[in-house]
Amino acid sequence: MTTSPKFAAILATLLLSLSTIAAAQLKIGSGNTALADPPVPRPHTQPCTVTLYKGFKFADFNPKSFPYTPPADCPGPWAKIILEANFSINQGRQYDRTANIWIGPTNIYFGTTAEPSHNVARHWHVERDLTDYSSIFTLPQDGTVDLGNLVDKTYTGILHGSADILFYPLERNQLPPRTADQVIAFSSGPTGGTVGLNTTTDLLEQTLTLPTNITDAYLDVFAQSQSNDEFWYTCVPNDVAGELFSCGGTAFRESEVTIDGTPAGVAPVYPWIYTGGIDPYLWRPIPGVQTMNFLPYRVNLTPFAALLDDGQPHTVALSVFNADSYFSATASLLLYLDSTATQFTGAVTANTLAVPVPSITENIHSAQNGTLHGTVNTRSGHDFQISGYINTALGPVTTTVAQNIDFANLQYFKITPSIYEQNINQDTTIQSVVTTHNAGGNFVNKVRHTWPLQMNITLLYNSDGSGTQTVTVNQFYERDQEARHNGQATSFSLIRNRVTPTDTLDFDSGGNITGNSNQTSAQNYFQSNSTGYCYSRIITADTGLLTSITDGQGCQ
Repeated sequence: MTTSPKFAAILATLLLSLSTIAAAQLKIGSGNTALADPPVPRPHTQPCTVTLYKGFKFADFNPKSFPYTPPADCPGPWAKIILEANFSINQGRQYDRTANIWIGPTNIYFGTTAEPSHNVARHWHVERDLTDYSSIFTLPQDGTVDLGNLVDKTYTGILHGSADILFYPLERNQLPPRTADQVIAFSSGPTGGTVGLNTTTDLLEQTLTLPTNITDAYLDVFAQSQSNDEFWYTCVPNDVAGELFSCGGTAFRESEVTIDGTPAGVAPVYPWIYTGGIDPYLWRPIPGVQTMNFLPYRVNLTPFAALLDDGQPHTVALSVFNADSYFSATASLLLYLDSTATQFTGAVTANTLAVPVPSITENIHSAQNGTLHGTVNTRSGHDFQISGYINTALGPVTTTVAQNIDFANLQYFKITPSIYEQNINQDTTIQSVVTTHNAGGNFVNKVRHTWPLQMNITLLYNSDGSGTQTVTVNQFYERDQEARHNGQATSFSLIRNRVTPTDTLDFDSGGNITGNSNQTSAQNYFQSNSTGYCYSRIITADTGLLTSITDGQGCQ
């Protein structure tokens, strides 16, 4: 691809602006929350800003309401819509908390908060591209921010927050982006709210009679592990949970999507780790991957368009396989319509998706002195194809979703009177190929996700019961995308996000933390695409303080 000098200059200005925005909260030597994640790329037009709320105080479990009104000076359609939210917490003591923002019943932000320390207050900034959700922003409605937080004499951390939405007008002669014509929220009510899925059979579902001119359909899924399920990737089968001093239910969780009870899609669960998870010092000042700002997993339901177009009620449902109390879930159904058509006919022609059947191999050895060592290997996978077509005025349009999903969790245990070691090596690989055939030929979109998680937990006990816990984590999120039309590449993009902390906790004979040592962490974020956009940032920390910021590596 040849880049014009004018475009190169514009791009250089854009990348410099993004680096400046991303660097605004980073300061060498600071213990404040530090993120290497990039801001959402901006168009060149001047946005209109709608403030959702400002200066909200979160010190109880009552959701806070706010009014939303569309921007009068920037009527749609919009080139881009971006949520900007800012959070802070005073120094003191507090748990990590879950935060949600809703417009009407629709979720526009899902994440968790930073834990403070006794001498460091924290503040952080998150963004989300909401352009696909444009239709929900065209009418005034009530909004809600839900950030439950207990404040008393012991837990003194008070959270504050504000949020704005930026609406970017189209440039002169610019065509608007294709966005969902309807967004249907799957939440607990008209003002939003997540739904708890406690077991495999619990459902977040709606029975809907949908428009009859749907061409494309997608379900954006959030499934956040809570309570017993928070550390699901460390769990083992129930029959060995007691002797391994671990949680039960196995180390496999997966979100399933059904239409009228028939398997329709899979949303693998990302192993988010919150700022109080495993060892709070691990995540100071750099949180885990997506901890502060979850990404939804988008399930392509387009092969079912003809079924959904038949004018009859259909039940769309979400569940979490192996949920063990519980997953906090919400979803949004995005519908793309053809305004020139009244009703499409067609059919689902193939569907080989089935419920998962995990395999588990236990190889645990015990000795007469009570020591244990061995492995627990949990695997699951899908290799399926779903195909369907609709008849349009230009001929049939066929969509085929082919996915290969592999999940593996291998755990090694060593347990003696003076040692408890748990080694976790987990990987989720998702390879998706969506092929659309219409009058224009073949359009192929390939996406590959890989989500490795490597974790070593080693506890060493002294004779009086005191000791140390050393934890090392290697957490990834990687995504590669390529689009082709009739065999010719038309676009590509890639994301690499990796966080690598380590820490050693000291504890007394009562299990109370008395200090920590050898704490280091780093985040390496790289993103690029075929437009020429490239963003790279590496940050490192030591003893809870930011030590370095490296920008641009790999973008030359």
